Amino acid sequence: MDLFDYMRQQNQEKEAPLASRLRPRTLDEVVGQQHIIGKDRLLYRAIRADQLTSIIFYGPPGTGKTTLAKVIANTTSAEFKQINATVAGKKDMEEVVKAAQDLQGMYGRKTILFVDEIHRFNKGQQDYLLPFVEDGTLILIGATTENPYFEVNGALLSRSRIFELKPLEREDIKELICRGVYDKERGMGAYDGEIEPDALEFLADASGGDARAALNAVELGILTTERSADGKIHIDLAAAQECIQKRAVRYDKNGDAHYDTISAFIKSMRGSDPDAALYYLARMLYAGEDIKFIARRIMICASEDVGNADPQALWVAVAASQAVERIGMPEAQIILAQAVSYVATAPKSNAACLGVFEAMEAVKNGALGPVPVHLQDRHYKGAQKLGHGEGYLYAHDYPNHYVKQQYLPDGMEGCVFYRPTENGYEKKIREHMDFLKREAED
Repeated sequence: MDLFDYMRQQNQEKEAPLASRLRPRTLDEVVGQQHIIGKDRLLYRAIRADQLTSIIFYGPPGTGKTTLAKVIANTTSAEFKQINATVAGKKDMEEVVKAAQDLQGMYGRKTILFVDEIHRFNKGQQDYLLPFVEDGTLILIGATTENPYFEVNGALLSRSRIFELKPLEREDIKELICRGVYDKERGMGAYDGEIEPDALEFLADASGGDARAALNAVELGILTTERSADGKIHIDLAAAQECIQKRAVRYDKNGDAHYDTISAFIKSMRGSDPDAALYYLARMLYAGEDIKFIARRIMICASEDVGNADPQALWVAVAASQAVERIGMPEAQIILAQAVSYVATAPKSNAACLGVFEAMEAVKNGALGPVPVHLQDRHYKGAQKLGHGEGYLYAHDYPNHYVKQQYLPDGMEGCVFYRPTENGYEKKIREHMDFLKREAED
């Protein structure tokens, strides 16, 4: 590197966007992603020991894929090369491979090749890398926002470990924002700015786990906001909204707005109003509510308010909950909308819910008679000698696989806890149970 290259690099670092300047240089500076780089995790140990094998980082934008690659570049003794698959061609890869072969042959040093946006490489380009990854000429680090199981060559995948990065938590984003505002060396601290607490909370929510989006908003806010009378640049809520082009929704996650909105959401599903339910879903999503929390409320409503009137509702809600955890935002909003509209339009019954509450009340009030002898287990040692299980009528031996016998403890005969309604599938349940009882009496 000559003097001009050095000066150009120094100027680029000074003039680079805030998100770039704040990239961690060491593992200890990395914020978030503790599920893969916590101190007891494999990747952390491998980076520390400089014993990396080929890996692929997969996750949404702004979650730290390139950041981790840069940390590895600063940590490893291997030669580090970087290309971007959106602009790199075969000639670029041939140059990297030739340099890596020379370095390995002359000095025994390894070469790490970081390929950003690796899913943009076509099959032929990915196939070209394969033999050099296979023989150890290159240690590949790929970064992609797309599911690598669909977008990356299967042979390349089998030779790599895949690490999925998650959207950063709110507290992680807040820590990065504060670094951006107050760090005098690499942040905007020299501008003597301050961020108001409500603006900090808003940007942490509005960024949706994307650190780059949050830091870009901070940088824009500091550079475009006039100084106040006290000589400081104050980033308030209004400035934060302008900088991230998103309007704040009054939604304090620990306050009235949160509880009122989730209450209206549930009551709209219970009241079979899909339009209102989708509206409150949108308000929560826009305000940055945790999608896992929303999914849990849908599951509860599917069981508590729909119940056996449409048993499929719980299946839909559970499947949606699993799907949103795997997929994340923004696509998760589509899955949640499907589950919400299904539960809201399903026939309703709280019969099972009321049934268990009545049964719990009975137990609480002392209805704790012994299990009838004929229902007791007769398989453990000595049970048969005690007469346990004698007189039990096996339902499958009788017409309609039903036989009338006492199941509740003595003194509770005739107690009813589950009363199927006339709604949806529960009407069929009621008719079926009435049929069985009539047939048994005949």
